[in-house]
Amino acid sequence: MQPVVAAEGLVKRYDERVAVDRISFHVEPQECFGFLGPNGAGKTSTMRMIACVSPLTAGALRVLGRDVRDDPRGIKARLGVVPQENNLDPDLTVLQNLLVYARYFDMPASLARQRAAEVLELFHLADRAKSPIADLSGGMRRRLVLARGLLNTPELLILDEPTTGLDPQARHLVWDKVRYLKGRGVTMLLSTHYMDEAEALCDRLIILHQGRIVAEGRPAGLIATHVGREVIEVRPESADRARVVGLLRERRMEPEEAGEALYLFGQDGDAVLGWLGSQVRGVVRRTATLEDVFLKLTGRALREE
Repeated sequence: MQPVVAAEGLVKRYDERVAVDRISFHVEPQECFGFLGPNGAGKTSTMRMIACVSPLTAGALRVLGRDVRDDPRGIKARLGVVPQENNLDPDLTVLQNLLVYARYFDMPASLARQRAAEVLELFHLADRAKSPIADLSGGMRRRLVLARGLLNTPELLILDEPTTGLDPQARHLVWDKVRYLKGRGVTMLLSTHYMDEAEALCDRLIILHQGRIVAEGRPAGLIATHVGREVIEVRPESADRARVVGLLRERRMEPEEAGEALYLFGQDGDAVLGWLGSQVRGVVRRTATLEDVFLKLTGRALREE
């Protein structure tokens, strides 16, 4: 089967600024593919090119087997898009927002109402169908934007930071729906700032920094390759920080610094705790996560910006 998305040497420039710098990747059918990276890394620019709302500057990009330069309208008809913003029409009710959106896809009125009822039920909004947008909580509005993205039964669903601003309960509801859609065979692109979200939902992902791919693979594989199984986290007192860093460097251990914490990757946890724990308070040994990979690959550059 051909990839759902195939990018080769993809470039996006805004005047003199290079937002996406010659990246290549592919997305297989029925997988959830993630885009991670700090603000300005090129995630949204890449997703906008895939959604055919921003022209690429150079390179090649095929979506659902079609070149984005040749058939953007045909591609858009087969996509579902959940943008970062809750761009709902405040003058319409919940149901009216969906019915108006359905008209962009030339959906017959009866089918539009049927699909609207289905997606409202899926996201636990059926009882709010007649409510004005102003009466919805932030979490409800976000769920409505997600429901709207499924209205046309898309072959590819683009999720640009879908859970930003949601409380933990609402986030996990969205996670459940994403897993449900994966089970139904929907291919998804997911951009997120939440590392636990990417680790839980993505089959594969890329980490972008300054427009380039700095890592690609499955979450578990990236953790094993770049960090290892465990992380030693040290939080020394401010006055003791320089001494602790000196101790580590004497033993040829270069800590990754992020805020008040020092992180050690790929070390023998028993050995480090044996000598460091007796000299420094605030030493924790824990299982490595995708967030550790992110910090290791992009943390220093973030501090410099």
